[in-house]
Amino acid sequence: MLSKLKGKKGFTLIELMIVVAIIGILAAIAIPNFLKFQAKSKQSEAKSNLGAIYTGQIAYLGETNNYGDFTGINWSPSGSPRYHYTLGSYVWANTDNTNRGATQGTAPPTPVWTGNLNNAMDNTNTVISGYTATPAITGSTVMRAGAVGIITNNPTASDCWAIVEDGGLKKVLLWTNDGT
Repeated sequence: MLSKLKGKKGFTLIELMIVVAIIGILAAIAIPNFLKFQAKSKQSEAKSNLGAIYTGQIAYLGETNNYGDFTGINWSPSGSPRYHYTLGSYVWANTDNTNRGATQGTAPPTPVWTGNLNNAMDNTNTVISGYTATPAITGSTVMRAGAVGIITNNPTASDCWAIVEDGGLKKVLLWTNDGT
């Protein structure tokens, strides 16, 4: 009976520990990259919605010769948005995540509308530095819209984007604050 067991081979404890260590190292590398790509995919919501706001504003500008509010351009985010969108002053707002209506839930940290983390350039191919992307007041001839949201597990970090068009700048998308 013992002779049958002597021929059986298996993994030693050292071999199993090495495999577990390799899996741990791979996980330590993969998880931060996964979280980075997950945050990047969430940012696409802000980019596409700001693009839609821009399109609505350009259409409204063609009809009225100035930019309008969300009601005027007939825009509101769909689904369950991760970002809060604003024209004019930033106000934490109602359930459609636009700056009209009563306050809801816990607001993201105050947005940072200055800076240029994505090295966006103006029409002369000059990187915009220190541009203040405070969204303009409704009825203005300057179009600025912003998006702010919490896209990571850090509740004190807000990811901020702004889209602007005024003077020498034409449809510039600025990543103004990294919410990681």
